[in-house]
Amino acid sequence: MMMVLFYVIFLIPVLFLGYWWFFFFCLVLGFFYFLNSFWFLNYYSMLSYSFGGDILSMSMIFLSFWIVLLMILASCSIYFNKSNYVEFMLVNLILLVFLVLTFSTVNLFLFYLFFESSLIPTLFLIFGWGYQPERLGAGFYLLFYTLFASLPLLISIFYMGYVSSTLYYFLIKVDFNFYLYISMIMAFLVKMPMIFVHFWLPSAHVEAPIAGSMILAGVLLKLGGYGLMRVFGFMFGYGFSYSYIFIGLSIFGSLLVGVLCLYQFDIKSLIAYSSVAHMGLVICGIFTFNFWGLCGSLIMMIGHGLCSSGLFCLANIIYERVNSRSFMINKGLISFMPSLSLFWFILSSNNMASPTSLNLLGEIMLINGVMSWSFFSFIFLMISSFFACCYSIYLYSYVQHGSFFGGFKDFGLSTLREFVLILFHILPLNLFVLSVDILTLWI
Repeated sequence: MMMVLFYVIFLIPVLFLGYWWFFFFCLVLGFFYFLNSFWFLNYYSMLSYSFGGDILSMSMIFLSFWIVLLMILASCSIYFNKSNYVEFMLVNLILLVFLVLTFSTVNLFLFYLFFESSLIPTLFLIFGWGYQPERLGAGFYLLFYTLFASLPLLISIFYMGYVSSTLYYFLIKVDFNFYLYISMIMAFLVKMPMIFVHFWLPSAHVEAPIAGSMILAGVLLKLGGYGLMRVFGFMFGYGFSYSYIFIGLSIFGSLLVGVLCLYQFDIKSLIAYSSVAHMGLVICGIFTFNFWGLCGSLIMMIGHGLCSSGLFCLANIIYERVNSRSFMINKGLISFMPSLSLFWFILSSNNMASPTSLNLLGEIMLINGVMSWSFFSFIFLMISSFFACCYSIYLYSYVQHGSFFGGFKDFGLSTLREFVLILFHILPLNLFVLSVDILTLWI
């Protein structure tokens, strides 16, 4: 595991040479080297300095690597405009280091430390390269929502370290009560986010640059799911009693947010709200505590990370040409970007769980898991899946069809870089299904 960390840290000198594309290819090279040299085992292996990895950790680390290198590819306008691009690469690299450390540590306190540290580079991305002045408000929303729920988590970790005399995930043994239980899970539920504590997410997405939106949708929301899975490893027995509260809230929230998506006027805002709906299903899967629910949650997290990130990239490609994300202005784009229309169709259909995407497999497993927990949940699952289809079709048809806005003077053509960027989202999302059995072994 130290190999990955040292590789990423030794890329820092490359940054200050200012070689954007060389840095990108170093990340690609590192990703494929580590992918082919790591063990995917259902227990922690490659342990060194209390850092290691099992299948759950490895899948999240490789997702982080993949999304960060695609962020570099998507943010070329920063390089072309010479908009502090060395600092931008440095922030991305620091964020990648924190994410790798978060997913690979075995110590609960170190996990908390790196979990919170990943917030700082994200804030720099939003404040430094965001679009509107409202980005300050969005950044503070993100910061205070996360910190408000994180302080009880920190106190609980200290308490458990005192009682258990260890903070290793697999050695902790504590008699839980309701307050300790809520303190341990609330920070992760806000991060995912759960309905009613999700208000920071749409504003952060809308104000963030494309790199910020990609890392938020692709990886940072998954920190919450990963944290819940780790915490329930030693809180398993106590979790059954209250899981109905969070499953009920989340399954109702998925339905509610599905309706809310149909009211959106901003493309990025719709994609952000659809993330809340999908993460609601993931929360349901984790709180069922059964094989189908937990495996479905992991597969859904990876599938959603790639799909949502790809949709944000497509929205950004339009924004760079039109300078607007409004549905009122972005119409009839199939006439001007027919090649990208195919990518819009594939990712929109993947967003509503179509074959052969990871989203479909994850959703099937989650529906199995939640319905085995309670048969009557099928009503909410059915309606929320229906609304997922509705807002995905709404997103695609509104942007691609209709009369083209007459106020446009010129319209840039799509570049090879943009096609490669979207393909790098679509290929793993639809081809990884062929070997997804690896992800079912971690339980």
